[in-house]
Amino acid sequence: MSQEKRFLSCADIIEITGLSKSKTYSLIRELNEELEKKGFLTVRGKVISPYFYERFFGKDDKKMPVYKDKNGNWFVKLRYTDWTGKTKQTTKRGFNKQKDAKQYERDFLVKKQHDLTMTFKNFYEIYFNYISKRIKYNTLLIKKIIFESKILRYFGDKRMCDIKPSDIIAWQNIIMEEKSKNDDKHSQAYLKTIHNQLSAIFNFAVKFYDLNKNPARQAGNMGKEETKEMQFWTKEEYLKFSQAIMDKEDVYHAFQILYWCGLRLGELLALTKEDFDLENSTLRINKSYNELTNKILLLILKLKKVIAMFKCLSF
Repeated sequence: MSQEKRFLSCADIIEITGLSKSKTYSLIRELNEELEKKGFLTVRGKVISPYFYERFFGKDDKKMPVYKDKNGNWFVKLRYTDWTGKTKQTTKRGFNKQKDAKQYERDFLVKKQHDLTMTFKNFYEIYFNYISKRIKYNTLLIKKIIFESKILRYFGDKRMCDIKPSDIIAWQNIIMEEKSKNDDKHSQAYLKTIHNQLSAIFNFAVKFYDLNKNPARQAGNMGKEETKEMQFWTKEEYLKFSQAIMDKEDVYHAFQILYWCGLRLGELLALTKEDFDLENSTLRINKSYNELTNKILLLILKLKKVIAMFKCLSF
């Protein structure tokens, strides 16, 4: 929808905002009343295009037409106001169809307005950008996997404001019947984890975007926590085990480091020779191996420490 059109009809505004028909007509009447008070002539059932964009998206958040480049692809230019109040312009290229460029334009402006008529998929992008700066990388990866495999394919195209507890219950029923690669249903603990991720994004919408209620909380949880008894070796048990593997030098030293220094497996697998200071008998822990990505990542410890140094025992 381009601002080159002088007047916008009810259908035009529904296409742009996703509002219901009745709300759209109420909006048109309200805007036309404002225009009449300012001395403008109005047309019943329609509103002047520039005034609609100024009032609905803000003075500087004006939509701009989509264009076709020399290669036959479509692109869109947009102006918007950033969080500092400055007017910015952005360009998005590479659309095969004009309607795809216009859809991107609508989605972009709705997200900038924090309007919950946006799709769940668009809101997920806002949520993911927020949490990516606040949680550990491993935790972020797990969240991403759960959303992409268990949540987005069901709720992605639904508008945030339209998702009801009944939708959540229907989704729960599907997930609870799913089977893993081993042809087993998901564990109770995993079901609870999946539901918690969905509930978290709605909590975010309630707290920061004025969503009225969390439909996932209203629907109730699925699954339950499984309390597992912690298994550990006593010192005597470990010494007995270590004696049995002394002939396997690499394995022996790996278990010695794990047991006496209290490392996690990922931290052990990420160690390099530079981490061992034999002169001062210290071991530096500043990274961890991530099996989800097969990458070694800098470890940011919870207690705001970037590097942990352990005094090594002479084993």
